[in-house]
Amino acid sequence: MIYSFQGYIPVIHESSFVHPLAAVTGNVIIGKDCYIGPGAAIRGDWGQIILEDGVNVQENCTVHMFPGKSITLKESAHIGHGAIIHGANIGRNVLVGMNTVIMDDAEIGDESIVGAMAFVKAETKIPKRSLVVGNPAKVIKDVTDDMIAWKTKGTQLYQQLPKDCHESLKEVEPLRQVPRNRPKQEEIYKTLREQFKK
Repeated sequence: MIYSFQGYIPVIHESSFVHPLAAVTGNVIIGKDCYIGPGAAIRGDWGQIILEDGVNVQENCTVHMFPGKSITLKESAHIGHGAIIHGANIGRNVLVGMNTVIMDDAEIGDESIVGAMAFVKAETKIPKRSLVVGNPAKVIKDVTDDMIAWKTKGTQLYQQLPKDCHESLKEVEPLRQVPRNRPKQEEIYKTLREQFKK
């Protein structure tokens, strides 16, 4: 759902998709080809939140901040299921793993990968192309070309998803038995291995 707050109405590009069970509030600007999953909360009540083109914020993520802050998730940032971005800026083509927490005034450099369940402390500055893991999170090595290519391919799936959702997602009553001609999912989407071959 989309909510105004203190006169601020979210701005969402028509090519992006916000699931009806997500909540986008206030001073939020969402660019092209972004995907916001069910259960996600993007709260621009205390400051501005910008999602540049191609960002995805997956199911049950929270994006928020303390009063007086404004934050940006740069182009093609990929925020995994259940992650929390609280007052942090996320660089271009970054992957934030599932259930990660990134705290206030942290800066995640472009093309970095933050592993699942990491905790990035407030004011941490992560250089570009860093692989970050742990609690507290630490840089363990540089991100290789192969790693960022893998990440980019995964993000491309989410950049296609808004169009697919606009075209085919709708609320329905469930079927009571499996149809005999139900297509296999692999006939609709490439498998993960096929996607990453190209």
